[in-house]
Amino acid sequence: MLYIVGLGLSDERDITVKGLEAVKSCERVYLEAYTSILMVDKQRLEEFYGKEVTIAHRETVESGSDEILHDADRVNVAFLVVGDPYGATTHTDLVIRARERGIAVKTIHNASIMNAVGATGLQLYNFGQTVSIVFFTDDWRPDSFYDRVAENAALGLHTLCLLDIKVREQTIENLMRGRQIFEPPRYMSVCLAAQQLLEVETARAAGVCGENALAVGVARVGSDDQIIRAGTLRQMADFDFGAPLHSLVLVGSRLHLLEAEILREHAIDLESLNHVLKQDYKIDA
Repeated sequence: MLYIVGLGLSDERDITVKGLEAVKSCERVYLEAYTSILMVDKQRLEEFYGKEVTIAHRETVESGSDEILHDADRVNVAFLVVGDPYGATTHTDLVIRARERGIAVKTIHNASIMNAVGATGLQLYNFGQTVSIVFFTDDWRPDSFYDRVAENAALGLHTLCLLDIKVREQTIENLMRGRQIFEPPRYMSVCLAAQQLLEVETARAAGVCGENALAVGVARVGSDDQIIRAGTLRQMADFDFGAPLHSLVLVGSRLHLLEAEILREHAIDLESLNHVLKQDYKIDA
């Protein structure tokens, strides 16, 4: 049996009872470590689960899945995913390959940012398409997400922006020379995401995410020190949310009165937020 187990958002204790029972029954346990991260290290997981945990990097999952699936038709193997297992298409592909080999698969779900973003006070029913924002480089500044944000905005819907993670990335030189030398991990901040959004808005000029657009930044959702702050994109671009992981929400025009009330509790600057709510959303303080 191949168990695909969601770990939740924060630490080793976020695994479900069902998930923990599955892990304890397994001969091998792999931790997917490139689409997201927990806020604790592998040793903490091993101590809590009572099992050795093998880190599964992107190349292992996408190109070397034979290692993960080996003997999974005869023994139990766990593949651990931060958040919920189906937050990334890579994991669906692993399930397909397992079933092609006649390996039974069981998925054990958990919380992910896709539903935990409700902690902002914004109603999940009012979210549109989720987008990803990647790190810009000198010669690569993709903005295809802007069209999805514009479509959501046209319907008055909120947009959840998932922010880039760079793990085990290589320089072009090391890649070309075949050297297994990797750059330090990088995690996009709300601050940088807001700056990039403002840059794209300047170029595209459709009025989707300008300086006064209302947004909510979140950091370390599900942890004891999670941060939620509401304000304009310009304020987001200047605010330090601390350690990763971060996400950003662009607030749609169909903002409900109750949503607005909770955003006030998280305001970077309440007077400024009330001004935006009154001017753009017709919601009085």
